[in-house]
Amino acid sequence: MYKFNLWALTLVIVLCVTSLLIGSSSLNFDVASLDLLLISRIPRTAALILAGTSLAVAGVIMQQLARNKFVEPTTTGTVEWATLGMLLMLMFFPQASVFYKLLVACLMSVIGTAIFLLILRKISLRSDFLVPLIGIMYAGVIGAIITFIAYRAELLQSIWVWVQGDFSMILRGRYELLWLAGGLSILAYFTADKLTLAGLGKQVSINLGINYNRVFIWGLILVALITGVSVVNSGVIPFLGLVVPNIVSLLVGDNLRRSLPLVALVGAALVLFCDILARVINYPYEVPIATVMGVVGSCIFLYLLLGNKRYAS
Repeated sequence: MYKFNLWALTLVIVLCVTSLLIGSSSLNFDVASLDLLLISRIPRTAALILAGTSLAVAGVIMQQLARNKFVEPTTTGTVEWATLGMLLMLMFFPQASVFYKLLVACLMSVIGTAIFLLILRKISLRSDFLVPLIGIMYAGVIGAIITFIAYRAELLQSIWVWVQGDFSMILRGRYELLWLAGGLSILAYFTADKLTLAGLGKQVSINLGINYNRVFIWGLILVALITGVSVVNSGVIPFLGLVVPNIVSLLVGDNLRRSLPLVALVGAALVLFCDILARVINYPYEVPIATVMGVVGSCIFLYLLLGNKRYAS
């Protein structure tokens, strides 16, 4: 267990240094280079680490709540509801501060996630694959509503630019809300045991002395807040919360107390890697990280699904 954490931490450090060194402007030992580091590259690297860490943690919590390995905030409508909250704020309160936009996005995320989990409780599921299919259809419906409203309000381009996963505009003073997501990930670690028991089901949790409803609501709030913060600050990053928990689960199992630190490190490493790749593919121009993550994440997911007997069965 510790060797996996050590390897992951080493990889994150190497990727952090690489991220700081890559850019259209070269670094020299002068004041201008120091300003470039402090204003742009260090904030960007910090934002990448915080987003990767928190979204991976949100993904594993979502999988525990839904008791399914094939769900994450981007496949359960959580991100779409956060985007809907952002759209409503752009329509009715365009001058609102980022804090109020974040508040509405998080509130809508809570509502959307709760509706999805309520739908799962009402449907008889005979296969684990039905859960992500239901989530994709549910997210598709909400996405269609967002597109329709944005088109009618002539905000389609604005909302697309806002939620497109991209860190190129991250500067000092424009990413600090992501520290809230990082703090929520740390809180998740201190309640990891209860979340693990909640993942065993309501009846088992009650028999073990756990207040299932309270833990369920707490996990729901964690997922919604982390998703809302990430959407407001860095847009939508697909597949991250899906593939990282599955990779870690294959390595160390499903006990959140043991696996959560590794989930956070692998999530940070994957986001850093995809961002570096996005910057070098068409250097000196950038490809949105959401595009790169979509390709890399889908390939990893297909490998896990088709190349591993645990999931293929």
